[in-house]
Amino acid sequence: MRKNIIGRTEPGVSGNDDKWLNLENIARVEVSSENSQHPIESAFKHGENLGWRAAEPGVQTIRLLFDEPTDLRRIWLHFSEFEVERTQQFTLCWAESQTSPFREIVRQQWNFNPRTSAIEAEDYRVDLTHVLALELTIDPDQGKGQAYAALIEWSVA
Repeated sequence: MRKNIIGRTEPGVSGNDDKWLNLENIARVEVSSENSQHPIESAFKHGENLGWRAAEPGVQTIRLLFDEPTDLRRIWLHFSEFEVERTQQFTLCWAESQTSPFREIVRQQWNFNPRTSAIEAEDYRVDLTHVLALELTIDPDQGKGQAYAALIEWSVA
């Protein structure tokens, strides 16, 4: 019998030849708000876990706009909440152009509890071609408008 021991997959640790894209060189980002201590650039610094935080509570949007059409095979999202118990929902969408409609990739809910489930890490295998826009919308507390959205890391390959 052949056997492999596999561990939890994280950016930088890959079971295949996925190469994380250097988004600073190939895309620009639009964000609905940002805390000056946690700017959006912090979410794209692999392994540093500094992350982005919104400057105001409520639903927030982060949009990656690629300079050239880009094929994507993997999307990694890492969220954490160590202070407040809350239910978060995020939606990840993509578009082939800046004028075409966005297509939903995934809509995910997570119940954060600082004692038992403070970290959410999502690793999506995708087959997207000619992507010009990738959009992440975060509703940090299911429409209550009291919590601040945060994203520790976002990587794409």
